[in-house]
Amino acid sequence: MNGVIAVGITNTTASQRAVEWAIERAAALHHDLLLVSVVGAGSGVSGEGALVDEVVAATELMLDATVELAGSRGVRAEARIERGKPLARLIEVSQHAQLLVIGRNRFRHADGVHLGGQAIRMTAGAHCPVAVIPDRDLFGSTGVVVGVDGSDVSERAVRFAAAEADRHGDTLTAVTAWSPLPVPMGTGTYPPEYLANMQALTEEESSISLAGLRQDYPDLDVRVVVASGYPGELICREAEHARLAVVGSHGRGAIGRFLLGSTSEAVIEQMPTAVIIVR
Repeated sequence: MNGVIAVGITNTTASQRAVEWAIERAAALHHDLLLVSVVGAGSGVSGEGALVDEVVAATELMLDATVELAGSRGVRAEARIERGKPLARLIEVSQHAQLLVIGRNRFRHADGVHLGGQAIRMTAGAHCPVAVIPDRDLFGSTGVVVGVDGSDVSERAVRFAAAEADRHGDTLTAVTAWSPLPVPMGTGTYPPEYLANMQALTEEESSISLAGLRQDYPDLDVRVVVASGYPGELICREAEHARLAVVGSHGRGAIGRFLLGSTSEAVIEQMPTAVIIVR
C-alpha cells in the first residue's frame, strides 16, 4: 500500500494528537490513512467475552469518528481493528505503510519524567519510518533538526529531513556530535590542539554528509551545529522549539528486532518535539 500513513490509535490524548498530526500530513501529501486499533486477544477467562465485545464496540465508534474527521479534511481513511498484542500487530502493519504514526504519553516516576518502552520497541521493530508524537501542543514550532553521523542510515535521515524542511520552508539544523578519546581520570587535560583537530575533523565529515543538499534543495536554509557532547543531548537541545526532529535508527537487532541506536533512544526518551525515526 504505497502512499499510506498508518496510525496506531488508542483512547489517549497523545493518540488524538497523533491522529491530528497524521491527518494534516496526509492532506498535505495526498496520502491515505490506515487507522489501526488493537484489542487484546484475551485469555479465555469466564465472562471475558462480554467485556471484549464492549471494548470492540467502543473501538468501532472511535474509529468511525476518526474516519469521519479525516474525510472532513479531504483525507481518505480506512479503519481496522486488530486482535492480539499491540506491538506485534503494529509492527506487522508497518510492513505495508510508508510511515507509522503513534502518540506517546509521558508518565512520572520518582526520579523524573520518562516515556514508556513501548515507543522505543515500536521504532526499533518497525519496517518503515516511525513518527512519535508527544502529548503536547506543537503549534508555532518551526524548524527541522536532524542527527548526522556519516552512516548510511544517517544519510537517509538527512534526505528525509531536508525534504520535510524544504516542503514547509523551514530551516534545517544538522547536528553532529564528537567525543574526545576516553582517558583515565587524573591523567591531565586534553591538549587544545587535539580538541581543535577533533572539531575540525568532525566539521569536515559533517560537510561531506551534507554536500548534496545545496544542489537538490537550492532554497533550503541549512544551519550546521558541530559540538562536543552526547548526540542525543545535542539533538534534543536544538529541537526544543523545532517542529520536528529526525534521527536514523541503527537497526533491528537479532533479539526480537528490538534494538535501537543509543541516539535514537535518547531522543525518544526526552521527546523534545515530534520525532521521526528513519530506517
